[in-house]
Amino acid sequence: MTGQSTILLPRMGCGTWAWGNRLLWQYDRSMDEQLQQVFNLCVDKGVTLFDTGDSYGTGKLNGQSEILLGQFAQACVSPNQNNICLATKLAPYPWRLSRKSMVKAAEASATRLQRPIDLVQMHWSTANYFPWQEFPLLDGLADLYEQGKVKAVGLSNYGPKRLQKICDRFTQRGVPILTLQVQYSLLSTDPVAKLDLKQLCDELGIQLIAYSPLALGLLTGKYSESGNLPPGLRRRLFRQLLPQVRPLLETLRQIAEGREKTPSQIALNWCMMKGTIPIPGAKNITQAEDNIGALGWSLSSAEIDELDRVAAGLKKGMVKNIFQTG
Repeated sequence: MTGQSTILLPRMGCGTWAWGNRLLWQYDRSMDEQLQQVFNLCVDKGVTLFDTGDSYGTGKLNGQSEILLGQFAQACVSPNQNNICLATKLAPYPWRLSRKSMVKAAEASATRLQRPIDLVQMHWSTANYFPWQEFPLLDGLADLYEQGKVKAVGLSNYGPKRLQKICDRFTQRGVPILTLQVQYSLLSTDPVAKLDLKQLCDELGIQLIAYSPLALGLLTGKYSESGNLPPGLRRRLFRQLLPQVRPLLETLRQIAEGREKTPSQIALNWCMMKGTIPIPGAKNITQAEDNIGALGWSLSSAEIDELDRVAAGLKKGMVKNIFQTG
């Protein structure tokens, strides 16, 4: 059960995992000016949902994504600036054991964001390893909503069984769950398709958000096993996956050429046609413009069926999130 929210969710958002992450995304402070441009462009084009987390940022840069979003939102001047939604995820760290610890964590995030959190989310469930820890932390999220410190509450990496339990608990307090985000792309369909998660979210009035909709960049079509590979940790992963996913990349390329679009735009539009809000990342204007090009048109049912067929026939997809529950 969900209630009314003052948040207006766009068809697509922007993920900011890379904004502060050096280990996987090679973030450097010299990128900040470009990231501000990305933020402004997204807002101008109606991509007003920005997803972050209090764990985003490598080492001493922990929380950097929230800090940058706070700075960018303060500096942004746009007709759409009142629709900006800063959504952060609070990590259930082992030292966060009480509802008060989650309230305190949210207050720290709000300080970094320089404004109240619009959408606060549980980053992942502890049901798979410390089930006793989870409900106190979720109660803390509900406290934030009841105290008016956040506009809405969401979840991340929850499957239908656990989602239903949390929904029942929140319903007793009159706290609506607005969103649920899971890893979802043409290379990661299981969290939605095999678990019938979309149907349950529709019944509960919960909007499904797709994170990693471009599979860490693999679906952009710009990488090849013959030489052009990304730096860092993604290099080894892509070297293993590219031979396996070649049929899907070729299908994306063919559809993209026929549409005069890019493979990224086809992959993102597919997510939207499946009823989800994709939140691709962008580190520069070129990537942001590419993502935004997925808006304003629709794949045909035949194109979607072809993508579904090829994706289902792959022997291997993206690595699954170990925190995803059933």
